[in-house]
Amino acid sequence: MELEAIKESEATKKRGDCANRVCADNGLIANLCQRGRLAPELARLAEEAAVDAAPVIAQLAARREYHQLRLLEAFHDCRVSDYHLGMTTGYGYGDSARETLDQLMATVLSAESALVREQFVSGTHAIATALFGVLRPGDEILSATGTPYDTLWEVIGLGEEPAEGSLREFGVSYDQVELTADGAIDLPALLQGLRPATRLVFFQRSRGYSLRPSLTSKAIGEACAAIHRVRPDVICFVDNCYGELVEREEPTALGADLMAGSLIKNLGGGLAPTGGYIAGREVLVRRAATRLTAPGIGAHVGSSPGGRRLYFQGLFLAPQMVFEALAGAVFAARLFERLGFAVTPRYDAERSDIIQAITLGSAERVVAFCQGIQKACPVDGHVVPQPAPMPGYTDSVIMAGGTFIQGATSELSVDAPMRDPYAVYFQGGLSQSFVRIGALSAAQTLLEGGLLPG
Repeated sequence: MELEAIKESEATKKRGDCANRVCADNGLIANLCQRGRLAPELARLAEEAAVDAAPVIAQLAARREYHQLRLLEAFHDCRVSDYHLGMTTGYGYGDSARETLDQLMATVLSAESALVREQFVSGTHAIATALFGVLRPGDEILSATGTPYDTLWEVIGLGEEPAEGSLREFGVSYDQVELTADGAIDLPALLQGLRPATRLVFFQRSRGYSLRPSLTSKAIGEACAAIHRVRPDVICFVDNCYGELVEREEPTALGADLMAGSLIKNLGGGLAPTGGYIAGREVLVRRAATRLTAPGIGAHVGSSPGGRRLYFQGLFLAPQMVFEALAGAVFAARLFERLGFAVTPRYDAERSDIIQAITLGSAERVVAFCQGIQKACPVDGHVVPQPAPMPGYTDSVIMAGGTFIQGATSELSVDAPMRDPYAVYFQGGLSQSFVRIGALSAAQTLLEGGLLPG
């Protein structure tokens, strides 16, 4: 008993020493250490990571303020009023809130037109609706960014047997151009890959389940300009998921014809309960709207029985939410880099989406990391995630994230396909403090499992 008391006293002293070393700005780390939720050696690295991250986060704060002012002016320009926040039923005829939200989104994204609907069940659904809306049998999709994200494989119809109802089954063909070795758009190869049948060039802005860098709006815009110089009839389409409000400008401001994304990611501000958007040239958005509903109906119907307050309010808060997610990702990148893992992007690199990839190198580390994140979640914090097959994915996937909105990557979440190089994709977070707690919980779980590098 005496030995146990001595050990307990030493542990208490270590926690106290740890807390005393933490500066006032990093009280979170001290609290975790005092509560026995963070080992002293991790606390020291966390303090250093926070100091390194601070100037980068200050730059992100300036961009947040730029976008917040821009959003406010857009709300004023679109004359958003309290009667736009209420519910509508049935067909939604004469629903000025629906039209105002579309106009607002178009303004925010520097697009001619936008379609914002809670009837989109996911970002993939919005993307598929856009593609089916503008493509016809005999057309070809040319991907400028290699193989697209897993959930789009079946939409396009990749593989030996096309999925039922896929674009390929409807007579739309597909080809792709790989990115360069450093993850940039291979513009000469892309231009050479254009064929008479090519109707749409597809850009995936985010990295997806790969370690290549996410594309900047500028790079996408330059590629669109080059394509339009030789083929003005080709549609430049962007999967914009995870990228909204990360940079100063969106792809539609720089030459992209059409793009789509999810509202339970960046632009929903952590409040939108479901939905997606399509934005771009008016004629293309109109065709996508016809695909979502029916010919002759298009964007002119669609009620919101739950009201649109959360969509307007979420969009207004989106700059703050994106900032919080980015600030948390910067800290996580520096922390896990200091722990010996490869991270992309690095903490001080320019970012064009909210995703932080961390290469862990083994299935055991991936599972432990995800379980550590789950422990730190407010919802289902008692659940222990395990890899499992998931619809739309070719490998088993492990996902963690006790979110208030199911599957919302605007809230803190992590997911990983169980395949080499065993990287996790870490994104979101409604507050950077919460993201830091999650990252430190993941690191602590790796430490307790003896899974940190030598």
